[in-house]
Amino acid sequence: MVELFEQDNKTNERQSSKGNQLKWLSNETWYKADYTGYEGMAEYVTSNLLQFSNLNEEEYILYNTEEIHYKYQTYTGCTSMNFFPKDWQLITLERLFQSFYGQSLNKSIYQIEKVENRIRFLVEQTIRITGLEGFGAYISKMLALDAFFLNEDRHTHNIAVLMDPDGAYHYCPFFDNGAALLSDTTMDYPMDRAVENLLEHVTSKTFCPDFDEQLDVAERLYGQLVKFNFGEKEVQTLLSQEPYYPEEIKERIQNILLMQKRKYQYFFR
Repeated sequence: MVELFEQDNKTNERQSSKGNQLKWLSNETWYKADYTGYEGMAEYVTSNLLQFSNLNEEEYILYNTEEIHYKYQTYTGCTSMNFFPKDWQLITLERLFQSFYGQSLNKSIYQIEKVENRIRFLVEQTIRITGLEGFGAYISKMLALDAFFLNEDRHTHNIAVLMDPDGAYHYCPFFDNGAALLSDTTMDYPMDRAVENLLEHVTSKTFCPDFDEQLDVAERLYGQLVKFNFGEKEVQTLLSQEPYYPEEIKERIQNILLMQKRKYQYFFR
């Protein structure tokens, strides 16, 4: 267990539609407390399974679970290392677009009729502003991960780029998967409901409500770029090594992953 103090608490500028988790930065380590369910477990499982993928380790943030004591409460949650230097900035695409055009990126996207044109618009505008020519491939990878892990809270406030002190832009590692794996047990996905039934109600938020529709378009435009090489054994090992969350949650996550593995067989080598 780690004990954190009021001076470590950070306001979350990247507001999520699922609410604002308590967040702290202490000794260059970020801590996030669970808010609607098992967000910390979702971050841990998702990021650690990316180690069994063709992504390079600098392409994603690795999370571990943690018990956090703050004031008079103890929370489950997760921890990760601060992943960019102090003199760099993390800039969400929403903030980037607003600064450049004086308009909301999210609203601009949804004023466009077709999903393909929405994706092209975000990619082309990001390239125009940042010069990151491979941003289409970056988005294709992100949408693949979100579809597989069912991250229902990927919006323009948690897609980001990094800017160094010279004003040059860099790719941001994939982060913020706390809304994955049906983690919201308070509002949307209660533990007493069958996973099969809950999966029918999970929707995406990036370009349309259908994970597969936006993924199909992105892969057609920019390529199918994510491959996994884990099986049931690796999932069980990862879950068994986690010390804080109950077996009921671990069993549910394992069932979700096996269902998603059957659905997205083409992701696997």
